[in-house]
Amino acid sequence: MEPRLVGPGPYRATRLWNEIIELFRAGMPLRKHRCRFKSYERCFKASEAVECLHELLGSNQNFGPEVTRDQTVKLLKKFLKNHVIEDIKGRWGKEDFEDDGRLYRFPPSSPLKSYPKKPSCGKEVIKFPDWNEPRAGPSQEPIPVKSIAMNSEMWYKRHSIAIGEVPACKLVFRRELTQTNIEEIWKSMTLSRLQKVLGLDSLDEVLDAKLVNSKHIVQNVYNVNKQGIVTLEDKSKELPHWILSAMKCLVNWPSCSDLKQPTYSGFERDVFKTIVDYFSQMKEPLLTFNFFDIFVSVLGLLQKPSKAVEALQISCLLLPPENRKRLQLLVRMMARISLNQDLPRLSESVRTRTLMVQAFSRCILCSKDEIDLDELLAAKLVSFLMDNYQEILNVPSALKSSIEDHVVHLQRVQIKHAGADSDATLPPPSFCHQITPGEFEYQRASGSQEPLAALLEEIVMNKEISVKDKKKKLNFRNLTLKCTEYDFLALKPKRCYFLKKLNRNHQY
Repeated sequence: MEPRLVGPGPYRATRLWNEIIELFRAGMPLRKHRCRFKSYERCFKASEAVECLHELLGSNQNFGPEVTRDQTVKLLKKFLKNHVIEDIKGRWGKEDFEDDGRLYRFPPSSPLKSYPKKPSCGKEVIKFPDWNEPRAGPSQEPIPVKSIAMNSEMWYKRHSIAIGEVPACKLVFRRELTQTNIEEIWKSMTLSRLQKVLGLDSLDEVLDAKLVNSKHIVQNVYNVNKQGIVTLEDKSKELPHWILSAMKCLVNWPSCSDLKQPTYSGFERDVFKTIVDYFSQMKEPLLTFNFFDIFVSVLGLLQKPSKAVEALQISCLLLPPENRKRLQLLVRMMARISLNQDLPRLSESVRTRTLMVQAFSRCILCSKDEIDLDELLAAKLVSFLMDNYQEILNVPSALKSSIEDHVVHLQRVQIKHAGADSDATLPPPSFCHQITPGEFEYQRASGSQEPLAALLEEIVMNKEISVKDKKKKLNFRNLTLKCTEYDFLALKPKRCYFLKKLNRNHQY
């Protein structure tokens, strides 16, 4: 069975769980083993399972080669607890799996987890606030509509606008945007861009938009220092000074500006343990429980690094400012410690980079409810954060520019092409008012036929126009450009009258 790339979307952790189980069941060699003078068919040793699963995880693009043997053992413990495997006597339900020679087998029942299927729906577009809509208020009294007497000049203007000859326009002043309006625009456009980058029809299954605080987004974008680190308005939420000093000590080792030089061996390990203990005691991970699904979904884009970087840039803007600042400082420390060749090894058994991932992954990302792949998913995300932290933890400039341009556009005076009666003195009604058939016939006659008749009269009486040109202007084809078919047919008798009148004037 070939491994599949599990892309972004809802229930990604469950889909990954099922994917690994299917690969493990298909790839684990089964054979006869003896235990205490008894033979068991189609089983495997615990150490063989660790070796096989570790190789599968390392070669799987959903996890990668940084998965350790210890993490593989922890996953097999969860396999035993969830009855993915059982011992040769059929016992399961406890996490007492060890990397030894005990025998295990696969149960006959399916160990795959079920999850609700996403209902089919069309592409959902996040709606932006419409600032042109009037504020809610008491209902208005009906405004009486009066007929407007138009001369031939007004009639020409009215109908030439309809066919695009005169670019008549007027200025429209937008309603002033409040700070709340601007914050909601930031939220709407940020979530819309995130949805597009992830390639999802909707964010509903991976993110509850009600939990996104629009103020946090704006603060994370604009309240930053020269290094791009968030500045907090509430100083009580800052990291303690002694933690900052400890972090700087390891980053700048051996030049510790805030601390005296160490006087005993292992000092750097004690400093590191202090930092780990502080972040481990937090009640909630830095990426928060509410945003667990969205960050797990982003992991499906890691095969497209540029897309993954943009998705993480946007997702990190949703964090509370204090969480974002701590994440910026912590990940930067982890990356710089991993590259500090002068710092002594902080562990005898694992590399410094692997130690950073193991020590801080759960305080960066984990689920409120126990998820079987929590540790592996967190390790994958943290590794990518360390490699790309300078881009990910900066404000996405393209998104910022597009939203700022949109806000400026909404605040700018707009040029609006006017329709008919643009020069009328009466303000247009803001609602539709039903009229009787008699009123309609009167308004139709006074609004179109009378101006047309006035136009024909003016053509006939104009002494500066030759008779030949007058007849051309009274021609059906010329008139049909300036009135509807209905109006023209109604005006046909009048046209005949004016033609006769023109011939009489010409005879005299």
